[in-house]
Amino acid sequence: MTILCVRFQLPPAREAALPALLGLLEEFTPVVEALPPDGALADLRGAERYFGRSAVELASVIRVRALALHGVDCVIGAGPGPLTARMALRVARPGVTRAVPEGEVREFLAGQPVTALPGVGVATARILCEYGLDTLGRVAAAPLSTLQRLIGAKAGRELHEKANGVDRGRVVPNSVSRSLAAERPFERDELDPDRHRRALLSAAEELGVRLRAVGKVCRTLTLTVRYADRSSTTRSRTLKEPTAHSAALTGAAYGLYEALGLQRARVRAVALRAEALGPAEQASYQLTFDPVDEKVRRVEEVADRVRAKFGPGAVKPGTLAA
Repeated sequence: MTILCVRFQLPPAREAALPALLGLLEEFTPVVEALPPDGALADLRGAERYFGRSAVELASVIRVRALALHGVDCVIGAGPGPLTARMALRVARPGVTRAVPEGEVREFLAGQPVTALPGVGVATARILCEYGLDTLGRVAAAPLSTLQRLIGAKAGRELHEKANGVDRGRVVPNSVSRSLAAERPFERDELDPDRHRRALLSAAEELGVRLRAVGKVCRTLTLTVRYADRSSTTRSRTLKEPTAHSAALTGAAYGLYEALGLQRARVRAVALRAEALGPAEQASYQLTFDPVDEKVRRVEEVADRVRAKFGPGAVKPGTLAA
């Protein structure tokens, strides 16, 4: 086990602490890949030899340092490759590193639902489940030709390899992308699409206010939906033009949500992330002759001034006031 997948338990308000936490990981290895908003992959092959400790032992040290220096707990999965480490993280809990030894990868994967595998979306999972391939063990046992006929040649081969424990991924060092995030957890697993949309509206409004407050616009919006079984789906969309306009962000968020085609999904939380940020004064803006759009933007400017004076909750959409 040489790869760690770490998820720091950071609330959205403390997402700025992620670079410092990545620096903590880099004290053990330079091969660290940021997974915003709250995670990272770390390749500890060199660290194991250098420190004379296993990856699981180093994970315990990392957890203690994160708590002592930053007051942040973390959940850690460990495995021989990035895929296995991510899967192990899915079933890990705070305080205990979930480690999957190299010889137990196939056995560990066999009992996991097919939806838990990174890269398997709702549509692919639905097709597989219709044919009884609802666990990775059943997918691994299925003929390659059957999988390729169901989901395509390339996707079928990749799925067959991953289900059999073949991990061709690697940790690619990078830095935290300049972004802002807003998450809306539900008190209990939520089935109502209207409540999902209210949460998205609230998150998009928050992102718009925060972007305008720092004079930034975003070019990309990412939606993450976390489900009751602790799996998640992430989708991104490049916006037509860089924006900090709340209405535009809300429309894009609704579009991403509707494209998922969720049917009675038990949702635990939704999160929006504004990415590829840039200075607002350098962004191009498509002029419009729509008086309604111009009026909305003027109202937005006034609302921002009211929030700055009386607090972030002073003005909110009528839908959220109910």
